[in-house]
Amino acid sequence: MKPMHFIYCFIAFSLVLELGCETQVHQKVEVKENNFYPSSKPGTRWWWFATEIKKTDVKIQLDWAKKNNFGGVEIAWVYPLYRYEAMYARSYGRYYPKDTSAQKWLSKDWSEMVTYTKLYADSIGLFCDFTFGSAWPVAGSNMDAEHATKIYGDSSFKQELTFAWCWPDTQMVINHLDSNAFNQFAQPVGEALREALKGSKSAFFTDSWEIKLNATNKIWTDGFEASFAEIFGYDIIPYMEKGLDSFPDVRYDYMLHLDQYVTNGFYKPYVKKCKELGAWSRVQCLAAPTDVMTTYSLVDIPESEAMLNNPNYSRIVSSSACLSSKRLVSSETFTCMYGFPSTYLRKEQTADLKLVADALFAQGVNHHIYHGMPYNPKGVDSIDFFATTYFGPGGSLEPELPSFNLYMENVAGIMQKGQTYSDVAVYVPYEDGVMKGAYPPERQRVWVWGEYELRYVFPPEELEGYHPLWINRHFLNESDYVDGKLKVGDATFSLLYIDVNYMDIRALQRVLELAKMGLPVCLKNNPSEPGMQKSKDYQDMLQSLIGLGNVSKELKQLIKHKPLLSGDMLPEYWCRVGGDGAHYLFLAHPLSKGLKYPIYSGQSKIDTLMKVPLKISVNNVAINEIIVFKPYQSVILKIGPNGDLDYLNIEFVPKDPIVREREKQRMNF
Repeated sequence: MKPMHFIYCFIAFSLVLELGCETQVHQKVEVKENNFYPSSKPGTRWWWFATEIKKTDVKIQLDWAKKNNFGGVEIAWVYPLYRYEAMYARSYGRYYPKDTSAQKWLSKDWSEMVTYTKLYADSIGLFCDFTFGSAWPVAGSNMDAEHATKIYGDSSFKQELTFAWCWPDTQMVINHLDSNAFNQFAQPVGEALREALKGSKSAFFTDSWEIKLNATNKIWTDGFEASFAEIFGYDIIPYMEKGLDSFPDVRYDYMLHLDQYVTNGFYKPYVKKCKELGAWSRVQCLAAPTDVMTTYSLVDIPESEAMLNNPNYSRIVSSSACLSSKRLVSSETFTCMYGFPSTYLRKEQTADLKLVADALFAQGVNHHIYHGMPYNPKGVDSIDFFATTYFGPGGSLEPELPSFNLYMENVAGIMQKGQTYSDVAVYVPYEDGVMKGAYPPERQRVWVWGEYELRYVFPPEELEGYHPLWINRHFLNESDYVDGKLKVGDATFSLLYIDVNYMDIRALQRVLELAKMGLPVCLKNNPSEPGMQKSKDYQDMLQSLIGLGNVSKELKQLIKHKPLLSGDMLPEYWCRVGGDGAHYLFLAHPLSKGLKYPIYSGQSKIDTLMKVPLKISVNNVAINEIIVFKPYQSVILKIGPNGDLDYLNIEFVPKDPIVREREKQRMNF
């Protein structure tokens, strides 16, 4: 899979012009409420440190959030501040004494304070979500060795949650392969939050997979080897002893089996528990040892994350959402966008935030939870969470927050309309990732380990204008071929594009079935079968597929209609289709294209206009338009069923940023 090339050299960029005579008609669009939250306003994660939480302080901070155009909060319960006293003293010159007045974790006093907070948030029209448990990954004070994370070959292994509210008391990370472990963890947390859930409906959040780094090839549970042998027909133990890195085919079988354990042991029970408690599930599946496109489809609100991840990863999440008819795609946004941890903390610049947000809108995100706002008592604004962008009183962003949040509300509201536009499905290279194993060292960082995570995959360049969405084996099996189109969830595809080195035999069999029905398939090369047990039928099926008249390596032989967008240098974009057939096309400012973690402070700075000629094809209507990108401005077009084109008013002009040198990354915290 060739990555797209993102080259925007402003000296050589031939489309940087002075503003000409083109006119743009602006139209204000009403914000359509989504099915989950009262509005499309962004929320923010709200870190409650293990200090005494007071009603007066809760009220002050929620009032501040309301005043600054936030839509709500997600409470995340984290460590007592003295837990990292050395880091706070070294990095910030701040000292936090031990606080013995904090409410005890999950106590009656703790629950009463959470319930008050939820009721007050309801009273002023803010949503209030909750991290399910203290911090992340999922861990509990009631976990014993039997129900804690297990690693093959190390019976003494244990992973403690160092960010826990109850530190120094130990919380053990649960065994995500065992539903009994999840249920044991979830019971007291759910009970403690039951009263708070009686108001407006909340979501329970769980974060990305953060089980021991480099342990993905060793995650284990009782009975794994027996069930593995029953399904795959051989003993995995000798390979575990030698290390799976040397055996890609065995690793593939192991990951398939691990997928089932993690899905049935954690993700399905998690969603079930949320429903039992009357809450939605909002989940980041990133880095889970599963085929994550399938895993994201299980939850109510699939959530991405940036900038610890490059924005392109969000297309994995938004594709899964479209294929499973989930129309809200959330993001944990602005996480350590300048670097990890605490880089340029309280020196963040709104123009840089907008650059990142627009890159995410152009990958299908339409709901944002900022990362984030620390709890500060009345009269205090000096408490920080170290791995974040600071949203709170006294920060560098505060003067522009109300207008910036209005911008985010406006764009998110438009991009929540209808459903995602679809045209070409691209088979996601999940099997390739599993077979490759670990990322090369230059692509690894905190909690980034394996190619199976799909953090760096891009659709092919030749499909750029066709609004490509990812698809995997699960969704191919869920699809139907009707009236000459591949249909699954909200998506309707005219063509399936495959450019992978490995493909599961079940996926190949389904592709062959669909191709025989008439689905055009662009097969760029001949994949191989992953896994230890090779089927004698694989090559026969592959040759049958290649021999069909509607299967070709050449895209132009298969696709006859015009792409949604065409032009020499396309901006990144996303399109939604409303119930009336109107198309809402978000075109991100060209500076947002190809953003990579971390950005530098002031990367958004620009003082020139950019004109991009585009050809737009909607409902058999061709539109030639020169899109004018003013400094810092992205564009949303509304294209009516008859081709009528309007520019929607999403203007927000941030202050010109200051360009700074990159700060040195501080990893010792």
